[in-house]
Amino acid sequence: MPEALPEVPAAEVPDEAWLLDVREDDEWSAGHAPKARHIPLGQLGSRAAEVPQDAEIYVICRSGHRSARATEALNGAGWHAVNVAGGMQDWAASGRPMVTDSGAEPFVA
Repeated sequence: MPEALPEVPAAEVPDEAWLLDVREDDEWSAGHAPKARHIPLGQLGSRAAEVPQDAEIYVICRSGHRSARATEALNGAGWHAVNVAGGMQDWAASGRPMVTDSGAEPFVA
């Protein structure tokens, strides 16, 4: 039986967490967590070297589905990754901070 995917609700992601946002560019532009790093899921394989292997990685997307796939892949390749259940939808709903690079009002696209 496969091991359960490690995950936490958005409200429980530590403020100092290494947060990896795997959403697409337009979703990221609409609003993201202030300290998140952005690598779209489709680029994760070629950009994995940008993700530290000596830190716990919290992976987030819009709803938690793409980030679950990324978490599974990272853990399978030797990282210690945790899926953020409910994604940016739950992040916003729980009142966690969001920003945009443009300065516009952030929202979850």
